[in-house]
Amino acid sequence: MLKEGKVVVLGGGSFGTAIANIVALNQFTVSLWMRSAERSDCTAQTRVNADYLPGYELAPHLVVTSDLAQALRGATTIFFAVPSSAVSALAQRVSGEITPGSAIISTAKGICGENFDMPSELLRQQVPQARVAVMSGPNLAKEIASHQITGTVVASEDRELCKLVQNMLASSHFRVYANHDQRGVELAGALKNIYAIIAGVASAMEAGQNTKSIFLTRSLAEMCRFGTHLGANASTFFGLSGVGDLFVTCTSPLSRNFQVGFGIGMGKSLAKTLGQVGQVVEGINTTKLVKNKADQMGIYMPLASALYATLFENQSIEVSLQNMMKAEQNYDVDFMESLND
Repeated sequence: MLKEGKVVVLGGGSFGTAIANIVALNQFTVSLWMRSAERSDCTAQTRVNADYLPGYELAPHLVVTSDLAQALRGATTIFFAVPSSAVSALAQRVSGEITPGSAIISTAKGICGENFDMPSELLRQQVPQARVAVMSGPNLAKEIASHQITGTVVASEDRELCKLVQNMLASSHFRVYANHDQRGVELAGALKNIYAIIAGVASAMEAGQNTKSIFLTRSLAEMCRFGTHLGANASTFFGLSGVGDLFVTCTSPLSRNFQVGFGIGMGKSLAKTLGQVGQVVEGINTTKLVKNKADQMGIYMPLASALYATLFENQSIEVSLQNMMKAEQNYDVDFMESLND
């Protein structure tokens, strides 16, 4: 018997598909909405999302549709599993269909536009009648689909909303941890994409383990520094949605941002590399937005600035690396007291 409450996942990419299937296998009524009617029909008939998760069979009662109104009818929990660039338009489109008190969970790992809005902020503005949480962590969809042990973080000041998501998604291979620092979790998910690109570049250039370790730890320092300036809790960056997600995206070839960095490191153009990846790569736009925001606020971000110069100012990778090595040698951990104090 199916459990009470209808769940809708908006976005038929790899992660949206994986999440929809987990919830369905937990015996909830679930609809997976896809923008493309052709792909939706094909997935519904074959029970496999061949474009994004080939070989991953969907639960028999999981409804796949391109009819947005039908998908949302009667829904009490809605996952927004779309890129950050699509959040605002989709929220405006569905706002009138969402009943008061419904739960919205954003899984986007990016920043929405030049105003530096976070996805959850836009959702609260455009769907004010809903309760909003964010979900982020080291969640490679293909590993989730193959039932690799995985953890994620749901973040909201609404404790009951966190519990709702935990109960909906928890399984023998998928664990959900709560965090009330929604801003920190959301920023961590966006920021780590910048450093995954850098890690891909380093891997392509056959950097040694010493080099990779300094990039990883200084990346975490930059994420923490930037996030706390924007109101996040520093501790969040040392958890699953911070260092956990950073580690996965900086070491796995399944990471789209890592793939882009690897292509650039191999001497390919950004356009060609993006074409080969074939899916949205959040880190490109995030690098630009974060670099500009850091400059405005006077936040020291040498790694992000060096990547920006390579991506948008045609600076060679070699020069960018040299500039990184010329960066100020300060304290290892920003939040420790000065040794001279």
